[in-house]
Amino acid sequence: MDKKTSLKWALCITIIFVFMTIVWTNPREYFSSNSYIRDNVIIGNAECSIHSKHKNISPITNSKHFMVSAFKDHRINGKTRIISILNRDHLQPLFCIFCYGKNNYSTPAQIDMHSDHFGFRYVTTDVLCQNKPECNATHVTLSVLPNMLASHADFLPIRNQKRQEEAFPYEFTICISNLFGTYNNVLQFAQTMEVYKLLGIQRVVIYNTSCGPDLEKVLRYYSEEGTLEIVQWPIDQFLTPSKGWNFKEHGGDIHYYGQLTTLNECIYRNMYTSRYVLLNDIDEIIMPYQHANLHLLMEDLQHRHPDVGVFLIENHIFPKTQFDNSGRFNRTEWKKVPGINILEHIYREPDRKNVFNPTKIIANPRQVVQTSVHSVLKNYGGTFKVPPDVCRIVHVRVPLQGRLTKEQLFVDKKLWEYEKILLPNVDNVLNKSGIFN
Repeated sequence: MDKKTSLKWALCITIIFVFMTIVWTNPREYFSSNSYIRDNVIIGNAECSIHSKHKNISPITNSKHFMVSAFKDHRINGKTRIISILNRDHLQPLFCIFCYGKNNYSTPAQIDMHSDHFGFRYVTTDVLCQNKPECNATHVTLSVLPNMLASHADFLPIRNQKRQEEAFPYEFTICISNLFGTYNNVLQFAQTMEVYKLLGIQRVVIYNTSCGPDLEKVLRYYSEEGTLEIVQWPIDQFLTPSKGWNFKEHGGDIHYYGQLTTLNECIYRNMYTSRYVLLNDIDEIIMPYQHANLHLLMEDLQHRHPDVGVFLIENHIFPKTQFDNSGRFNRTEWKKVPGINILEHIYREPDRKNVFNPTKIIANPRQVVQTSVHSVLKNYGGTFKVPPDVCRIVHVRVPLQGRLTKEQLFVDKKLWEYEKILLPNVDNVLNKSGIFN
């Protein structure tokens, strides 16, 4: 390298060094016209990359974590709660970047991992973010760096901006998670939905990864009817989801296709739209046995237990291997419909002594902080286990006590009480959704 070239390189290096010194020692002045975030809070003016359609699962850049949805939690001074999925093996500090208009600011995040993860490496997590009230942020994202440019991130809308304590659009909403594989149990699903509508359910939310072609037709029917909200849940595009609940037995990255995440997401999604939420599976019916409908049941329970916000309902198995001998509901038109005819299964397994009988949940969502599948993890107010003679889950599925004979089971014809209205309603669904055709 000749002397002239060497001088040019020396001059360039000097200029770069001086420039970096100025930027490093006084970045706020230098980036005064850009969106630069330093320390905890600095307002910038770069536009946030806000998507018009929420993607439901968003990777957090430069991490093994995901964010799902964001909600303003008025119970904790208006902090923003971001329902997330974090990898327990790669934890790291996170920062909340808020967006309001064309401005943004950053705050350190507080991470609250749920205690139930059943051994899987990915766990449902609440990431809590301290808002600046004067900024009235509308969107938020998570970052591993406090100074990430806002234009490089995907922002989530902050829902539940307005607090609501009464006059909800719905009294009862069911949260069902998750549909996956080629699940195509059309007849049981249609029967269950129509029973629930007779019990007073106005809305159902389903998290759908995939399902069979016939069930997809029925889902479309209920969606167009306005009863069903379908939340697309492409968890299998990001992780290897487990088809079971136990990591040692079933393997995978996350419990049961992210069931714990979707249940919690559904609670916050319906925080101010529904008086109560029911957390149960697609093949379960929370059935009142002493009241005509869910409204009368909850009115009575809430009167007797005014401080309770979480009601646990026992699960009871109706084996799909045992049929009613009369053939009363062995209808020709239903034989070609995929799925189980729950009206044929009137035999209920007895309780087993010294064996935990799982429960599902009816809850006031405004009193729930975190939930698991069979109980809540954190909540305000009390919890009450409802006696099974008052309300129980009708769960038609494979038997748990398969060695019992029909004579050793209980006859339970509760579903038959809805025969007159239920049958034509189910036929109407199967006809209009194209299943009969």
